[in-house]
Amino acid sequence: MTDQTTPVTGTTVRIGERTIGPGQPAFLIAEIGINHNGSLELAKRLVDLSADAGADCVKFQMRDMKALYRQGDGSSAGEDLGPQYTLDLLSKFSLTNDELFEAFDHARARGVEVMCTPWDRPSVDALVGYGLPALKIASADLTNHDLVSYAAATGVPLILSTGMSSEEEIVETARLVRESGTPFVMLHCQSTYPAPFKDVNLRYMARIGELAGCPVGYSGHERGFHVPLAAVALGASVIEKHVTVDRGMEGNDHKVSLLPDELAAMVRQTRELEQAMGSAAPRAVSTGEMMNRANLAKSLVATRWIEAGEVVRPEDVDVKSPGRGLQPNALSRLIGRTMRRPIAVGDFFYATDLSDAVPRGRDFDFRRPWGLPVRYHDLDTLVADCTPDFVEFHLSFRDMEIDPAEMLSDRLPFTFTCHTPDLYAGDFIIDLASDDAEVRHRSVREVQRVIDLTRRLTMWFEVPAPPVVVATLGGFTGDVHLDPSRRGERYDRVAEGLAQLDNQDVRLTAQTLPPFPWLMGGQQFHNLFMDPADTALFCERTGTRLTLDVSHTKLATNHLGTSFEEAVAVLAPFTDHLHLADASGVDGEGPQIGDGDIDWPRLAQQLDELAPGVGFIPEIWQGHVNRGEGFWTALERLEAWF
Repeated sequence: MTDQTTPVTGTTVRIGERTIGPGQPAFLIAEIGINHNGSLELAKRLVDLSADAGADCVKFQMRDMKALYRQGDGSSAGEDLGPQYTLDLLSKFSLTNDELFEAFDHARARGVEVMCTPWDRPSVDALVGYGLPALKIASADLTNHDLVSYAAATGVPLILSTGMSSEEEIVETARLVRESGTPFVMLHCQSTYPAPFKDVNLRYMARIGELAGCPVGYSGHERGFHVPLAAVALGASVIEKHVTVDRGMEGNDHKVSLLPDELAAMVRQTRELEQAMGSAAPRAVSTGEMMNRANLAKSLVATRWIEAGEVVRPEDVDVKSPGRGLQPNALSRLIGRTMRRPIAVGDFFYATDLSDAVPRGRDFDFRRPWGLPVRYHDLDTLVADCTPDFVEFHLSFRDMEIDPAEMLSDRLPFTFTCHTPDLYAGDFIIDLASDDAEVRHRSVREVQRVIDLTRRLTMWFEVPAPPVVVATLGGFTGDVHLDPSRRGERYDRVAEGLAQLDNQDVRLTAQTLPPFPWLMGGQQFHNLFMDPADTALFCERTGTRLTLDVSHTKLATNHLGTSFEEAVAVLAPFTDHLHLADASGVDGEGPQIGDGDIDWPRLAQQLDELAPGVGFIPEIWQGHVNRGEGFWTALERLEAWF
C-alpha cells in the first residue's frame, strides 16, 4: 500500500501557463459557478475579488437547458422537490453564453485563468470554441460517459470531480479518459452542501491517485478552508472552493462558499504551507536558527589560560552560554589538540582550533576603500594585524550609553562609519514608517543620537570627509508583506522623519533591506528599501543616499523574481557605502563570500563602473569571532575581484 501522505500521480498536466502536478504549487480554483445569481455585474465582481485574493483560476458553469433537461423548456412541472428547486434556481440565475464569455474576457484581463463546467454537448462546443484551456466535469457527470467522451475527444485537458461516485465508477471513467489520450486531473470530492467533516475522508485522495494514475486534487464543500489546507499537505495538486459575497444569498452553493477575505487567507496559507512542507533533504540549520543558536545555545570555553603550544586537557574545558563558539558535541575532538594560539580564561574555542590553518589579518589591496565592522571592545584586536581604510561601529543600544572617551584614547590612522542599533531594550526597533506616532518620534530621536555620537567620534579618527551613518529606517511588518500600493504612505513618513534630523557633517544613508529580516529571534517582513524600483524613486525624490547591502538586495531580488544585476544598476548611482556578504534563497543572510548565490566577478565589474571609490566592509555573519576569522576569509576572497 502506498504511503497515504504521498498520492501516486502520473505525468503533469498543462493548463494555460501553469503546470499541474507533483512538485508544483497547488492550482487554486475559485468556483464562482452560479453564485453570480444571474448578474453579470456580480460575476465580474467575483472575478475581481478572486483575482485580488490570489486565486490562480476562476470557474463558471454553462448549461444548455434544452439539451440538458428532459423537459426542454426547463419546466419543473411533475419533477420531485429536489429537481424542482434546482430548475427554479437555474431558470433565475443562469447567464447567457455571451454573458459568460464577457465574464471570461474580464477574468483574462485581470490575469487569472478561466475554466467552466459544461453540463451538456452544446456547452462543450461553445467553451472549446471560445478557447478555454481546460474543462471541468462535475461530479454529477462522472458516470456520464457520453459527455466525458465527447469532452475528452476535443483534446482539451479535463478536471473531473469524483463526488457521488463509487470506486468502481471512478476507475471506469479514469480508464475512459486515459484511453482517449487527453490529459486529466481527478479531484476527490464529497458532494453534500455543506459536507459533514466525518464524510470527507480526505485520505482517499491518495487512493484516487493510485487508481487513476493522474494528478489529484480536492474540491471542497465543507465549511471553512482548513480541510483544503490539509489536502495540500497530503499532496493535492488542485484545490477548488466556492466563493461568494454573501453566504445568505439564495442557493445551496453560497452556504459552502468562502467570503473574499477567507479565500485570500486560504491562498496565503496554502502558499505558506507549501513553503513549510519543504523536502526530505538532510536537515540544515537555518539562518534564523544560527542566530538564535549563537544567543541561546552553549559553547566550549577555556577554564584557564592556555598558551600556544599547550595540549588541551579535559579539565581545561567547560560548557557555557552563549553559543558563539564550538558546540559542546565537539569536546572529544578538542581534547588532545595542540593550541596554535593563546586562549584566555572564559574565551571560546572555535572550529579553527580543530584545524591546522587559521586566517589572519593583514593589509589587503583593493581598488576602493575597505573597512572592518567593529565594536568598541574588539576594535584593538581586529586592527592589530592590519590598517584598514576605516572601521564601522556596529552599535548596540548598550554602546549608545558608553562614553567613547572610556574606550578610545589615541587618534587612529583611519576614518570610520557608524551603524544604528538594530534592536533596543523593550523590543524597540527604529521605524520611521510606523503607524504609531510615538514610535516614529522615538525613532527620530534614536537616529539623531547616533548622528550626534558620530560627530563626537571624529576627534579620535582621521576624517577626510563627513563620516557615513548607516541607518535601518524601518517599514517592517510582523505577519505579511504590505501590498506594494501601501508603501508610498510609509515612504512619506520616512521622508518626514528624515526632514526632522540635523545631519550636518555626516552622510546619513538608508540601508537596503532584505524581504525577511531576522529580528528579535524570528522572521519579520520588510516593505521599504527592499524593492529596488521604489527605493530608487525615494532616493530621487528626497535626495537620500544608500548603503547598498548586496546580501539584502540579492535576497530581495530572489524574493521578487527580478534581476540582481539590474537592481545593482538601479541602486549603485545612489550608493555612498557598501556592505558585502553573500546571500542564499530569500532569507539566507550573510553567508561567507562565495558560499551563496551572488556572482562576485560580475558584481565587482558593475561596482567599478557605477560606484567607483565607494568603500565597503565585509558583513559576514559572525565574522568577528575568533579575532575576525570570517572577515579575513571574506577579504582574501574579495581581493581577487575588487
